[in-house]
Amino acid sequence: MTNSNLILIVDDEVQIRRLLEITLNANDYKVVEASTGKDGIVAAATYNPFLILLDLGLPDEDGQSVLKKLREWYSHPIIILSVRNSEDDIVQALDNGANDYLTKPFRSGELLARIRSASRQIQQDDDKNTLLNLSDLSIDLINHIAKRQDEILKLTSTEFALLALLAKNSGKVLTHHYILKEIWGHGYTGQTQYLRVFIAQLRKKIEDNPGKPRHIITESGIGYRFN
Repeated sequence: MTNSNLILIVDDEVQIRRLLEITLNANDYKVVEASTGKDGIVAAATYNPFLILLDLGLPDEDGQSVLKKLREWYSHPIIILSVRNSEDDIVQALDNGANDYLTKPFRSGELLARIRSASRQIQQDDDKNTLLNLSDLSIDLINHIAKRQDEILKLTSTEFALLALLAKNSGKVLTHHYILKEIWGHGYTGQTQYLRVFIAQLRKKIEDNPGKPRHIITESGIGYRFN
């Protein structure tokens, strides 16, 4: 059984672990810590936290490798905290199964917001919702009906599939590669311009102002996040 307010910190920097512990304890989270990849994997299996904060620069093993090992069995959110800020590192981590990525130094408020977003996703998964209610949108996954302010949206089957994929992963950054693979298949994973066209069409139908989207947020060079 998952510990619903326990967070595992896997980071070799003592100062970072102390800062995170103080911040998380002050917001009613319990904390368990590990300073190496090996100890992090053991701690994840031992304590079964509801969320893991994982550094990539670990002393014994690269964090990307640790992430892949965790994803062989650990299904709850993993947020990467790293000084690495290249698009390649971020995209690789997200494709390896990370839910989110924050570069150091980060603001405590932003980290807490990302954790809350991940918590909402857990609740949604646990409820096994077939009806998603998101602000002014509602999405019926069984009957393939999407409504905005109680009016049915006229969406193509592809547009609905794209909206459902984004909404089911609300708060999580999805890479271009992942979205293209999930919606169109492996043969389309390089067609980022193709995806941009569909995102633009979808924004026209669900956003008040498509030029300043509130729901489908662009993560430049990486992918999209649904709010």
